[in-house]
Amino acid sequence: MTCSEFLALLDDMLDDAIRPELRQELQQHLESCDHCEVTLNTTRKTIQIYRSQQIYEMPAGLRERLHAAIMARCKKGC
Repeated sequence: MTCSEFLALLDDMLDDAIRPELRQELQQHLESCDHCEVTLNTTRKTIQIYRSQQIYEMPAGLRERLHAAIMARCKKGC
């Protein structure tokens, strides 16, 4: 399994809408891929925060970098 294949199946994995055999492949990929493990954990945490309606204050530096990145992307033509 590649990272691209993992990411394409991430939504289904989080929704528990995936065959057990495929889930096992995803788990095996996670055991050897720190990047995808971080992506999965970050996505889960984001969903948790959103569902709990907690307000999360980003540090000013992070907020500014995120805003600058979004604006730069939009100027290129989202």
